[in-house]
Amino acid sequence: MPVNADRPHLWKPDIVLSVDFYNNWFMQFAPQAYRNTRLATAQQVESALIWTANLTDIKPAVLRQYPSVLPILRMATAPPIARDRLIGLAGVSPNLVKSMEEKQRIPPRTDSAVLDAELVKISQIIIRLADPDIFPWLESGQQPTDAEIHRTATIVADRLCGNISDPIIRNAQERRQLAAIRQWLEQRGYSYVKGGAGLSFETMQPGTFSFRLNIPVLLQGGTKQINISIDVVIKPLESASTDLPLLIEAKSAGDYTNPNKRRKEEAIKMAQLKSNYGENVRFILFLCGYFDSGYLGYEAAEGIDWLWEHRIDDLVQFGI
Repeated sequence: MPVNADRPHLWKPDIVLSVDFYNNWFMQFAPQAYRNTRLATAQQVESALIWTANLTDIKPAVLRQYPSVLPILRMATAPPIARDRLIGLAGVSPNLVKSMEEKQRIPPRTDSAVLDAELVKISQIIIRLADPDIFPWLESGQQPTDAEIHRTATIVADRLCGNISDPIIRNAQERRQLAAIRQWLEQRGYSYVKGGAGLSFETMQPGTFSFRLNIPVLLQGGTKQINISIDVVIKPLESASTDLPLLIEAKSAGDYTNPNKRRKEEAIKMAQLKSNYGENVRFILFLCGYFDSGYLGYEAAEGIDWLWEHRIDDLVQFGI
């Protein structure tokens, strides 16, 4: 029996309350989450300045030893350059740049001479485009003061965080959502079980819950297996050992556009779970923020129910 999906007369009031809930959280906590990340990033930038002798030494040997410095170097230019723009300007292998940035390593089995030639090209672009307004010592030739280094690190950190501000806020919101569910469950006698190898959602004990649990599914045709990550898995206290737990996808949104762009993802996930584990699979959404009637109507039509964070006590109606 649906809890919210079959009550369209409640959707608009709930949307208003959800938007207010998200906005209140954002105004109170998002700036601090951003500042915390910027502080940690500024410390990384200061380390990068040490490794590169304050941007005066970007030789291949330095890039080999500290490949993770590359995103920082891209934000040290005027204008800051995107990853693909660096690849195009330097004329280097996309695999090299992506490996340095995403895996913090030089691609294995790369020919040493070819690698050095590519790293020189990267270095030349960074040096040529280095921002003289935030690295004044590059033109003056003077040794930068501690205050100048700190100021420069903060500016570059701002540029880095500006590029990833949405993920910073989204990750902070997700942590808060999971913490809210955990507190609610533990106050009612549930026990947290750490996910990982050996924990299966089919064999969880009644009265337990876990976060970010991988559930294996076979794709259509049965030849390829993938893991579906579920944010929250709860085995109700009063359930039988053979009952499947409740699966919850935590979702937050600071605008109406992105949720509607990605609303098919939940339907696909639901279909894959049911094709592997039967129609008894219970999969719901935990919503906070900007989810309009179009989004809710789509999910309801796909047979997906939801729980509003501003009415978290509705978990009881889902048998929890």
